[in-house]
Amino acid sequence: MKIAFLSRYQQTTNRGAESFVAELSEQLAKKNKVEILCNKDADNLSKIIQGNYQVVFAINGRWQSLQASLGRLRVRYKLVITGQSGIGKDDILNISLAKPDVFVALTDYMRDWARKWAWGSKVVKIPNGVDTNKFKPGKSNLKINLPQPIILSVGALQWYKHHELTIKAVTRLQSASLLIVGTGNQEQQLQEMGQKLLGKRFALAKFPYQQMPDVYRLADLFVLPSWEREAFGIAYIEAMATNLPVVAPDDSPRREIIGTGGIFTNVYDTPIYAQSIERALKQNWQHKPHTQSLKFDWSKIGEQYQQLLDSLV
Repeated sequence: MKIAFLSRYQQTTNRGAESFVAELSEQLAKKNKVEILCNKDADNLSKIIQGNYQVVFAINGRWQSLQASLGRLRVRYKLVITGQSGIGKDDILNISLAKPDVFVALTDYMRDWARKWAWGSKVVKIPNGVDTNKFKPGKSNLKINLPQPIILSVGALQWYKHHELTIKAVTRLQSASLLIVGTGNQEQQLQEMGQKLLGKRFALAKFPYQQMPDVYRLADLFVLPSWEREAFGIAYIEAMATNLPVVAPDDSPRREIIGTGGIFTNVYDTPIYAQSIERALKQNWQHKPHTQSLKFDWSKIGEQYQQLLDSLV
């Protein structure tokens, strides 16, 4: 089978969507010919049509999804769209206008929501995955000049990740440090806020993706208080794969993903959020986070996608 991923930012950005493409393409390449079209090629309909693909994954949504949908009038490939955008108007357009052959929801909650808009499209649920051979418990090879225990948050430095909520919560703790890893347009704002409120107990950094397993192993706890429309949160399962417990917002998708690997809380209530962090730091988690992460191992997720594609073609 010949498969194309249309991933506009694959060579320039390292977010959850790009990680998803890198990992899934590697899994599918074991039995198929897989190509990743990025930059301008991802939106080049002529290139897509001339590729003689049997399956096309449109990753970036909106115009790209609609264009890839129209391409089926020329070539009979199957169009697959995954719910990386999260619940909202982007995926409403992706489902109802682009009308993919299959829309892949990442959680039960997203699957139930997507079915309301899927007029003629099949909706299935397959979660995102984690490479548990890369992300696994162990000693970190990195060092960072922060007092322990270290609380880690990984995510784009954008408003919807709500890193400011974690900074405020950690100020209520006497000894813990906060390390935020990511890039984005809120970098300066968060740097100034963290330095002002936490001083030497705060650091903001960026690391190449291949070093991220060691970054997680540096920490004692993982937190990410992102908004309720978070599509999945690959960082949660990456953290748990290294046996790092998690504190997360209390909603249906996060409970499905994190399970017994963490604590759920009201991240908008600073005292309650801080108390949940303290409780998670004191709790004996044993191997619960790592065990939960094994449900999302990429070898299992890749096989689910392979079975789906075999049923389409």
